[in-house]
Amino acid sequence: MSKAELVEFMAEKTGLTKADSARALDAFMEGVTKGLKTHKKVTLVGFGTFASKRREARTARNPQTGAPVKIAARNAVSFKVGSKLKEAVN
Repeated sequence: MSKAELVEFMAEKTGLTKADSARALDAFMEGVTKGLKTHKKVTLVGFGTFASKRREARTARNPQTGAPVKIAARNAVSFKVGSKLKEAVN
């Protein structure tokens, strides 16, 4: 499902306009991003948990040449599925 399809679904389900639904979705994504930056975790009970984890710098190897490649330290985002979402999908 694309963002446009999700906005259309939200508009149909809530009775909002597509523009209002798009703003609501953008606000949700901005809130999750801000939560990950400031609190490192966003939990939506039953749906899942977004978490930000620090990955340290490391040296890897290029599989084609075998040459060492330095990978910089970075933050990575993970998502752990909640129980209600897991049940709904299965």
